[in-house]
Parts: sequence; structure tokens; C-alpha cells
Amino acid sequence: MKKPALFYGYIIAAACFAIQATGIGTHVSFGIFFKPLLADYGWPRASLAGAHSLAFLLMGFLGIFVGRLNDRFGPRVLLTVTAFFFGLGLFLMSTTDSLWQVYLFYGIMVGIGLSPVDVIALSTTARWFVRRRGMITGLVKAGTGAGQFFIPLASSLLILNFGWRTSYILLAAFATLMLAGMGQLMRRDPSQMGLLPDGDTQIGAAGSDFVERGLFLREALKTRQFWTICFINLTIAFCLMIIFLHIVPHAMDIGIPATTAASVLSAIAGASVIGRLIIGFIADRAGYRNCMICCFIVLISAFLWLQMADELWRLYLFAVFYGMGHGGHFTLISPLVAEHFGIRSHGVLFGIVLFAGTFGGAVGPILAGHLFDVTGSYSSAFWICAAMGSVSLGLILSLKKKIAF
Repeated sequence: MKKPALFYGYIIAAACFAIQATGIGTHVSFGIFFKPLLADYGWPRASLAGAHSLAFLLMGFLGIFVGRLNDRFGPRVLLTVTAFFFGLGLFLMSTTDSLWQVYLFYGIMVGIGLSPVDVIALSTTARWFVRRRGMITGLVKAGTGAGQFFIPLASSLLILNFGWRTSYILLAAFATLMLAGMGQLMRRDPSQMGLLPDGDTQIGAAGSDFVERGLFLREALKTRQFWTICFINLTIAFCLMIIFLHIVPHAMDIGIPATTAASVLSAIAGASVIGRLIIGFIADRAGYRNCMICCFIVLISAFLWLQMADELWRLYLFAVFYGMGHGGHFTLISPLVAEHFGIRSHGVLFGIVLFAGTFGGAVGPILAGHLFDVTGSYSSAFWICAAMGSVSLGLILSLKKKIAF
């Protein structure tokens, strides 16, 4: 087989980078719109956070079905259809004047649009790369950090200059074009183009027979390892979405101006890019489990530091360590699933793992908002994050035995 000048897997990786940046970066930007919406309508924080949580939860639930469909039919049509819902939901947010509309337009429509962002990007990457799976996944997940860095910052500037309604219209146009456009470049696996994973030219360790090895769904569901990974992702996503939705309001509550507060979120995103790249490059050699242990130690330390972060420089320091820790975790989770269960059913298995995460991510922000409404502070919510991070560390330490397939 003649080796092409450019392995198409790198185009796949670039498209997945852009999909991650657009989808996750836009979703995280809800935290930037949080204060303007509260200022205009005076809704309780827990109630407004619920719409964000609904979108995240629906993303995970539908991700199971998207993963199943992607395993069978591939990503192009799925991305095109969901991009339409994503953009329409954001556009309609510019017209909202009641809380139920926020739940419909953002919680449901944007949630549908988010459903393929992680499952398709990471499952497709796992099919196109085997030997370099950790490294390429790290590069793809760096797209999440890039989106979290630029899109909230851009949203903050748009709101400052044009107001939140016009900002949602502009964000809708950008997101729709990006997600639908990148979807046209996607292919399910190398065999659809007569290629092999990693750009190999001969069937061998990474050949086409190897690509479909692994457990079937019903087999994986019977293992302790699978449910352990699910609960690990649940606990970390619980913490992640608390930070993403509430760190900007928290910074503003302690006297930091809105645009500067948004830069804390961008600093988390920038640090997460570094974490994703570092972990991605070393994980294939050091092992996914060992790298994840290191990430959790960093995360727990960051949550403890956050209790003392009452000045801007301390928030920035938190952002650096927290961003690197959470960026590393989300780089490792897809390769960890592939390592334990193969990629025969990777889409649907990873979809279930993501749903567990989105369940935790849906509960976290609502709980943090409620605790703030009751106590007037995020301190107790941040202590809970430190405890959840400790639970995750214990779970990954227990994940030792790999399954033969």
C-alpha cells in the first residue's frame, strides 16, 4: 500500500480539535452570560445554573446514542444535524425573557447540539490512532482548552460592546458554521478511505483486524473496571462544572471587575492546554493510570488552595494548577476506556462514561448555586470539590487489573 503524502488522520485530528474548541468553549461561555442574565431578571443562581446543567446532562445522555450511531454509521450526518440544534438554541437565547425559555433554548436545544462534541471527536481519534493514541488525544483535547480560553474571553468583550443578546446571535453563527463545516471532513475510521491507523502501510500491530478488537457492550457492562471509570468521570465532572460556571461570579463577588474575572476562566483554559499536551505526550509511555493519579493529586491541591484565593493573583495560581490537572484528566479518559475495553464498542462505552460525567456535572453547579443562595458564599462548594477529588484518587488507585480481549 502506497503511503499518502499526508495521512488523513491528521486532518481528522485537526477537525476534532476545532469541534472540541467550538462546542466546549461555547458551553463554558454560559458562565460569562451568567451575571448579565441575573442582572436583567434577578433569577436565583441555582435556577439559572439548572439550565446549564440540563444541557450538560442531555449532552451526556444523548452521547450514548450518538456513540452507538457513530460506531455503526460514522460522524458526518450526526455532526451536521446536531450543529443545527446548537446554533438555533444559541440564536433563540438572544430572544429569551423568561426562565423556562432558557431551559428550552439552552438546556434542551444546545444540549442536543453538544451531544456529539466529546463522543465523536474522541472515539474517532481512538479509531484513527493506536500507537500514538495518547499523544493525538492530547492534541485534540487541547482544542477544548483553546476554546475555553478564547471563546469566553471573546464573549466577554462582545457583551461589553454589544450586549448579551447580540452576542448570542454572533456566537450562534460562528458555532453553527464551525461544527457543521468540520463535520464534513470527518470519517469514521481509516478503512473507509483504504487506510490503516497511524498511517501504517502494512497490516500489523495497528492493522485493520486490531482496530475492531475489544469487548462488546454487554461484556464491558459486567466489569467492575467499567463502572469504576464511570464514577471517576462523574466525580471529576461534578467539580469541573462547578468551577466553570461559578468561578467568574465568585471572582466578581470578591471585587474583581467582570472582564478581569473572565480572564481567570481563560487562564484555566490556557493551563489546561499545557496539561493536555504534556500528559498526551507522556501517557503512551508512562501509562494512563499513573498519569491520572498525578492529575488528581494536582487537582486536590488546587481545590485546597482555592479556599485561600481571595485575591486576583491567588485565583490565577489556582487557575494554573487546576487547569493543568483537569486538562490531563480529560485527555486520559478516552484512551483509558480503549486500553481496558478495546475499541470494538468504544463509541457507546465512552458515551456511557461521558453520561456519568455529565450527570455529576449537572448536579454540581446546581448544588453550588443552592449553597451560595443559602450561605452567601462558595466556600462549602469548594470544600466538596476537594472531597470529590479525593474520592476520585482512591478510585483510580483501585483500578489495577486490565481485561484481556
